[in-house]
Amino acid sequence: MKRPLPTGAYAVGTTTFTVYTDRDELRAPGTKRSVPVRVYYPVQKGSVAGMDRAHYMSRNVAEGLRKAIHVPIPYDKREAAGDNVSECYTDAPRIEGAAFPLVVFNHGLSSYRESNSFLCIELASQGYVILAVGHPYDACCAELNDGTCIFFDSELSKKQYDPLLGGMIQAIRLTHSKGDDRELAQQFDQLQQRYCKLIVSRVLTWEQDTLDAVRYAREQYGDLIDFSCGIAATGHSLGGATAYALCLDHPEFVCGVNLDGALFGETQGKILHAPFLQVSCQANVKAETRAFIDHTQPVYGAVFQGMQHLGFTDMKHMMHMPLLTGKLDANVLHETVCKLHLEFFDTYVKKAKARPEMAGSEAVTITEYAPDMK
Repeated sequence: MKRPLPTGAYAVGTTTFTVYTDRDELRAPGTKRSVPVRVYYPVQKGSVAGMDRAHYMSRNVAEGLRKAIHVPIPYDKREAAGDNVSECYTDAPRIEGAAFPLVVFNHGLSSYRESNSFLCIELASQGYVILAVGHPYDACCAELNDGTCIFFDSELSKKQYDPLLGGMIQAIRLTHSKGDDRELAQQFDQLQQRYCKLIVSRVLTWEQDTLDAVRYAREQYGDLIDFSCGIAATGHSLGGATAYALCLDHPEFVCGVNLDGALFGETQGKILHAPFLQVSCQANVKAETRAFIDHTQPVYGAVFQGMQHLGFTDMKHMMHMPLLTGKLDANVLHETVCKLHLEFFDTYVKKAKARPEMAGSEAVTITEYAPDMK
């Protein structure tokens, strides 16, 4: 696995916590919802001298990926080769007296908490604290701090469209539909309201998972996180839809990024009051136009050439499977996605500049959507 190295001024520490909530777990009646979170945070480079790097993936996550999305991970081979490591350090010493802005990350459906660790580590090296939130039963594998391991509920895949055939036909029709952004958003909304009610409900659950993680972080990491800046949200796939929902529903989330997530969720009649960046591959743009309408702040669309949906995760670096991850070079993709995030967060969270420098390239086309509402 070719891991990109973080480029910021800081090394990166990592730790985990689990929020054991009083919310009922709908996927396991009679139990309460638990929310596992991995924290990535900036540390002084000298403080990690002699420390071992953190493990990248557990055996349980590798098995969960195999079962949930049929991706074989050669866990034992990578472990034996010493390749199952990450560019961060478990429980590295914090910088005394230093607090950093907060970014929350949500993974995609049937993915895992560390699915975009390369992005999270780069952001932390640039002076952000990242909470990567896991979602039990929705993740391929969710690992709690008490040792519990919760694997993906396969019923979710079976009911992603309900009824399955009708939903899939309507989804295919959407990819061939014509119309402006509002017309396409209305078509997508009709699709999700008729065929995707379970998935819509998961966005609401993931929003609450994120809020529980932030609440815990306020209580336990108040010396590490500067909450005065507001919070940024990002995520991949359904996690990207969750980032959009958080920015729609909660003013403390001051900007957001969606990595190729179809915009499922209860968005009808709502106005976006936070700057937003919608990242897409060409195949999914028509399911993501909701981001470009009904907003009072600047919104950007970034469409990548030669990309597939899973390519916006660490999978791009883990395996050569162009049908799943796209043909765009993994390093070009990583550098561009990281730069887009940093331009956005440095502008709207750190307030380091007046506006983000969102320049296109051969890899990506950038469109700015001026506010269309007051």
